[in-house]
Amino acid sequence: MSGYEEPAVPPPAGPFTEARVRYFALEALLAGAEARSGRHDEVEELIDRHGREVLRALFQGHLDLRAREEERADPPPVGADGVTRTRTERGHDRRLVSQFGQVTVSRHAYRAAGVGNLHPADAALNLPAGLYSHTLARRLALEVTRGSFDDAVDAVARATGQVLGKRLAVELVRGLAADVDAFYAQARPEVSPAGRLLVLQFDGKGIVMRPEALRPATAKAAGAATHRLSTRLSPGEKANRKRMAEIAVVHDITPAPRTVDDVIARRPRSKAGADETPRPRADGPKATGKWLTASVVDDIATVITAGFDEAERRDPHHQRTWVVLVDGNNTQIEAIRTEATRRKAAVTIVVDFVHVLEYIWTAAWSFFDKGDPDAEDWVHAQARGVLAGRAKAIASGFRRRATRNHYNATERKGADTAADYLDAKASYLRYDLALANGWPIATGVVEGSCRHLVKDRFDITGARWGLDGAEAVLLLRAVVTNGDFDAYWAYHLDQEQHRNHHSKFAETYTPT
Repeated sequence: MSGYEEPAVPPPAGPFTEARVRYFALEALLAGAEARSGRHDEVEELIDRHGREVLRALFQGHLDLRAREEERADPPPVGADGVTRTRTERGHDRRLVSQFGQVTVSRHAYRAAGVGNLHPADAALNLPAGLYSHTLARRLALEVTRGSFDDAVDAVARATGQVLGKRLAVELVRGLAADVDAFYAQARPEVSPAGRLLVLQFDGKGIVMRPEALRPATAKAAGAATHRLSTRLSPGEKANRKRMAEIAVVHDITPAPRTVDDVIARRPRSKAGADETPRPRADGPKATGKWLTASVVDDIATVITAGFDEAERRDPHHQRTWVVLVDGNNTQIEAIRTEATRRKAAVTIVVDFVHVLEYIWTAAWSFFDKGDPDAEDWVHAQARGVLAGRAKAIASGFRRRATRNHYNATERKGADTAADYLDAKASYLRYDLALANGWPIATGVVEGSCRHLVKDRFDITGARWGLDGAEAVLLLRAVVTNGDFDAYWAYHLDQEQHRNHHSKFAETYTPT
């Protein structure tokens, strides 16, 4: 469709003149014969394209109005350096790219020899340190938590018409996530749900990184690795290209007592019994009030400390029962015990039953051929025994059977590996007590969070992450998942105003 037409009556002069001119021109265009004969999608696109210019002109008019009405500060502002800016110059301009387009901000500059200028109007507007408005950056932040940087940049361009380069987008997102740790460290109301059980879960998930972003041990292993094939990894070889992101989840549950039969039902004793109606199983405990955090920069101990911080916020006087679920990682367990001791918090550590089940299957392949149906019945019986609190007895049974059958070291390796694991983790495998008390016995909540936070966003085909970019996206996704983004954004804008503006002035002067 054709361009603007001049309005029949020119609007009065003023800061909003351009906006009125553009509005009346768009109105005339929509009233014209071409628009009246066009399809609705053509008219809609026309309004979107030209209407954005109307909005940009309105924004520019507002800024011009504030520039026109800005009065000279009395007394003159004093900088954080203690120097009073006694000279005032009007008309100092700076650019701002908003979601409607680029505008110009004109304001007073307060000057003194040998020091930088002060702009009180910038503080009042809370202008960003860079070129792009906070509103445009907020839109980018939300898009980046949903998809790749390329997709986010495209989405922002489609919605606003503003084109951002990928490298610039990464830099912006790093700044947008800068206040997440401080946001969660500030005092918040205590959480006191009706249920008395407080659950902490910890896990890790690898992210494919650029070589310079790997942890030192992984980078060293990658540099020393030699692969037998040039086009793919052989069995047993590792790419050594991932860095672990550590995830912590804290949630509440109302205890839901269960029995072994509720987790793994008894098998019928005969084929005739296969047609019997199985007894209904009791449901397990349901997680409520989930909160999570994650980091690819911080180590395991630091993330566990953050999880304990959230737990203590919910139960500052340690009046509730604390249960910690992990997958058996010794570093995690040691950090949990250290943190609990430091806070004088009584915690019960439970190792994820699904991981234990995998070790039982490892033992099964020492005693059965791969694919043997009898292996399933055997695993079923051993798993029920572990759930009943007999982990050490089950481990001894693995070793006795391997010895009785005169297996050599290779043949009994799976059985010994599983037995060693059950013995080492026996104190964390009291599933009989956990079920009777209504506690969870699996790390499904944190594993689901790993999939949501890491796999769904970072496992994009061909993606390799830099450390700062990965950390920023991980933090923002955690904030969004916690339902805290709006509160975080308000906090972030306050911090931006202090960093970029208020910190430049002496305490005796507050820009308005």
